[in-house]
Amino acid sequence: MKIEYLGHSCFCLTTESGKKIITDPYQGVGYSLPDGLSADIVTVSHEHFDHNAVNCLQSVTSVVKESGTHSIDGITFEGLSTWHDDKQGKLRGKNTVYIIKADGLAVAHLGDLGEENNLALIQSLKGIDILLIPVGGTYTITAEQAKRYIEQISPKLAVPMHYLPNDGTLDIAKADAFLSL
Repeated sequence: MKIEYLGHSCFCLTTESGKKIITDPYQGVGYSLPDGLSADIVTVSHEHFDHNAVNCLQSVTSVVKESGTHSIDGITFEGLSTWHDDKQGKLRGKNTVYIIKADGLAVAHLGDLGEENNLALIQSLKGIDILLIPVGGTYTITAEQAKRYIEQISPKLAVPMHYLPNDGTLDIAKADAFLSL
């Protein structure tokens, strides 16, 4: 599997068979998705402009937006319901974490996870190969909280996302704090 970071919380996962999975396509963050981007499958963790911009993609075959188990083209998507904030959704609503299984790998995309120390989620993510985790705070968990999740989940690889790049406009932290941990 090839994993390409496209900015914000958006990745393009390309399977060995050539299927393209796009996670949380964005708009309105100060920079844009690459032109002409298409996907066989798109996952949307929640319905905010910076995670559900499916309309910005050139073409899409299938969209996964809800919790539960979904199988598309031999790829399994397990959606786990979580909160987008630490007040059980009272501030920003629900978030869906996706475990994507393809090519013998389990990749977890945490979307805009905002709750700390969700023990049920940690248990569900044990054994994950690759963890795509928000680190920018404000609307998600902070760098320190992300570090604690990683320590408890013990993925083979953790990749930071949802942080402020040089050309970003959202009120979130840069990845520096996370990287220093």
